Amino acid sequence: MAHSDTQTVRQTAPVLSVENLTTSFLVDGAWKPVVRDISFSVAPGETVAIVGESGSGKSVTSLSVMRLLQKDMSRTEGRVILGDRNILELPESEMRKVRGNDVAMIFQEPMTSLNPLFTIGDQISEALLCHRPMTKAEGRAETIRLLDKVRIPSAASRFDEYPHRLSGGMRQRVMIAMALASRPKLLIADEPTTALDVTIQGQILDLIKVLQEEEGTSVLFITHDMGVVAEIADRTVVMYRGDAVETGRTEDIFLRPKHAYTRALLSAVPMLGSMRGEAQPLRFPKIDNATGLPDAPREGANTVATDQKPILEVKNLVKRFDVHAGLLGKLQGRVHAIENVSFSLKQGETLSLVGESGCGKSTTGRAIMRLIEPQSGSVMLDGKDVLAMDRKALREMRRTMQMIFQDPFASLNPRMTVGAAIAEPYLEHKLGSQKQAREKVVDLLERVGLQPDMASRYPHEFSGGQRQRVCIARALALDPKVIVADESVSALDVSIKVQVINLLLELQASLGLAYLFISHDMAVVERVSHRVAVMYLGEIVEIGPRAQVFENPQHPYTKKLMAAVPIADPTRRHRRRNVASDELKSPLRAPDYVPEIRRYHQVAQDHFVQV
Repeated sequence: MAHSDTQTVRQTAPVLSVENLTTSFLVDGAWKPVVRDISFSVAPGETVAIVGESGSGKSVTSLSVMRLLQKDMSRTEGRVILGDRNILELPESEMRKVRGNDVAMIFQEPMTSLNPLFTIGDQISEALLCHRPMTKAEGRAETIRLLDKVRIPSAASRFDEYPHRLSGGMRQRVMIAMALASRPKLLIADEPTTALDVTIQGQILDLIKVLQEEEGTSVLFITHDMGVVAEIADRTVVMYRGDAVETGRTEDIFLRPKHAYTRALLSAVPMLGSMRGEAQPLRFPKIDNATGLPDAPREGANTVATDQKPILEVKNLVKRFDVHAGLLGKLQGRVHAIENVSFSLKQGETLSLVGESGCGKSTTGRAIMRLIEPQSGSVMLDGKDVLAMDRKALREMRRTMQMIFQDPFASLNPRMTVGAAIAEPYLEHKLGSQKQAREKVVDLLERVGLQPDMASRYPHEFSGGQRQRVCIARALALDPKVIVADESVSALDVSIKVQVINLLLELQASLGLAYLFISHDMAVVERVSHRVAVMYLGEIVEIGPRAQVFENPQHPYTKKLMAAVPIADPTRRHRRRNVASDELKSPLRAPDYVPEIRRYHQVAQDHFVQV
């Protein structure tokens, strides 16, 4: 439905009306409410976004509407009117007819929603045959039409493919096709783009807008990303700790937010282009958790001396993974994960490696640390050749260069207190006594904004943001000069992300740390970087000062990445980014493949682009 018809849309009866919804879970024998007295409606053809951070109750709200919560452990009160029926009062047999027919749902992780044992064609046609009277041949034809509709290339040939053969973006398209199979009046999308790369996210958002215009479907969109909300939602419900703290037109909420928490969420959104004219990385405004209000002006970060010698120099780094197949394990090909990668990093500088999943940026970080062994190239750290080191020298090297991983929970031993986890590398390297280690732990916990008495707690007793702070403290235990941060903030909520980024910038300013910051989040990269290297299929296609790369991108892939970033500006809501729906090409090559020699053109000082 065209957006010009919005006023007409809102005057008709709502497709979904949620009235005083309260959902409670059974905890230690008592009912604990996690969603309290929520009310909102969705009109025909309208998109309503429920936005909030982890634990706000937004996903529980959508699962309550669909009646997908475990019956013996949950209790849902209030009214959920779909059409003219309160679906909370329907028997389960009737509710099964509603799900997938009148209301369909797309979940965050498509791989866990698709059955790996069945082809995607069989799974979509099963949804059709359950709800509509048709033969198998008609089901196949309709499935191919749906696959074509969600812009899956070569739809007919993809019918018999299994989910593992498709990329994350293509799997999410399959889930959308399955959800649309019975032409539902309402589509509930629960974080459908969170796990996707920025260009794939752009494609999915464009796709949902186009399908909505073609089919007139209403959408209830659940997300924590304010940029996505601005681009897709007509109205927005802001949730905080189980309550709806603000509801209204998206433009009003972005331009005139009334609640302190909404203002805090908006102030924490990294805006692409906000660094124009700024020479150095900037910290975000800090957020007072009690009031939700941003504090005093932003401070600048560390300035890097131009004549300084690099602390880390990487030259012509190559890493390929052999792919074997068949009974005899014959070599079928090689994945060219890193191909001829070169860059340098100075003390106190942040170089960001950006690109989509599969571009080789995390492999680069691991190869530099020698967590995987590269085929060739050189890695010089403080004048020493990392790739020529024996085990003893490598152990010493890791005092100088440490790594922070994406998932802090997987990085910490659940049976070890965080104090013991932070002290472990200090004691292993014999840098001091047990008493000195305890003093070091207290100092590091305070440095990363945690209380010293938290040292006796276990990882499960901390939030995601606090666990990432523990991982940063652990990385700092050996007083390193270089830190490789591999997607270290991508799994965090927006306000926690801001806190961790500010912490990293403050530590850089006070300790002179050099960061290799690996990320796919272009807005965060713009905020924290001195220089940026863009990776595509294992190669650096553009590298240069942050201002040059962001304000004057030269390579087509860099431009594509920039164009796909959601902007937290509701006036752009009805624009199409027109991000091409092609998939990232495979880095798998034949065993005898010889890569061509790449040439680079200098655009400006220190700004190079592959030609």
